[in-house]
Amino acid sequence: MFRKKIFLLVILILCVFLVTDKFSWASIKQHSVSFFDQVKSASQSRAKIELADLEGEAVLIMDRETGEIIYSDHEKKKMYPASTTKILTALILLEKGNPDDLVTVGNEAGIRTSGESSAGLQSGDVLTVRDLVAAMMLPSGNDAARAAAVYVARKDTGEKLDPEESVAYFAKLMNKRAKAIGAKKSHFVNPHGLHDPNHYTTAYDMALIAKKAMANAEFQSIVGEKVHQSEDQGQGGFIYENRNKLLNDKDEWYFQGANGVKTGYTEKAGYCLVGSAIRDQKELITVVLHSTEQGVWSDTVRLLNYGFQ
Repeated sequence: MFRKKIFLLVILILCVFLVTDKFSWASIKQHSVSFFDQVKSASQSRAKIELADLEGEAVLIMDRETGEIIYSDHEKKKMYPASTTKILTALILLEKGNPDDLVTVGNEAGIRTSGESSAGLQSGDVLTVRDLVAAMMLPSGNDAARAAAVYVARKDTGEKLDPEESVAYFAKLMNKRAKAIGAKKSHFVNPHGLHDPNHYTTAYDMALIAKKAMANAEFQSIVGEKVHQSEDQGQGGFIYENRNKLLNDKDEWYFQGANGVKTGYTEKAGYCLVGSAIRDQKELITVVLHSTEQGVWSDTVRLLNYGFQ
């Protein structure tokens, strides 16, 4: 409604120019710049009022097609991404391997940090790259992220690197890829997002990374699934349920049109969510970093509702 009013005002201004014989590109340019500056200022003021009490420390709404920032607050502030890190990990995995390539999980499956999320992978499991992405993105498996790092590092180098060497190599790929995307204020040291002081990002950088990842059809298809049934590779297959409540039409935080992307949490990072939704051929990406357990969902829904107005 707000944007429709702006459009009607623009038409009205052009009509005034025509009626008063003041139609010239110079005059239109002069008055249009002033007019749109006022509109932009009014829009920003409106956003500050409507979104004043969000719980997230850093938030952002981006138009996925154009990259336009519709609203942001502390978008360039250094933050910890937690498991939203896996968006970049999954993107690199899909860029380095074909979706149907088979990955054999090794002893990296035995590496565990107390309380971390897991996809339940075990050494010797065989799954496709597609299923490995699902194991990372839906149940947020840190074991799957480590397996992805090992697979890519060994494939890239042709060497049988151990898990620690593989993670170090993969982190270099992450930083290189992030910079190529434009995420220049981020630094990654692992593929899963467990806390490290040198593992950080910004809301703006995460939006850029998500924008790139959602342009990958395979990635978008996987993160939009409520449940993923893996192909049977001899051990009965895997079933993964998505933690993204925006996708679940039985959940209070369901958002019609939601199609991604990733949750995250550590004590230092707080509750994080990179969201995505599409309505009337318009697609938005939202980022909420360091919110509360419930606030991360309410923040995201409010950001999406505002962006689609």
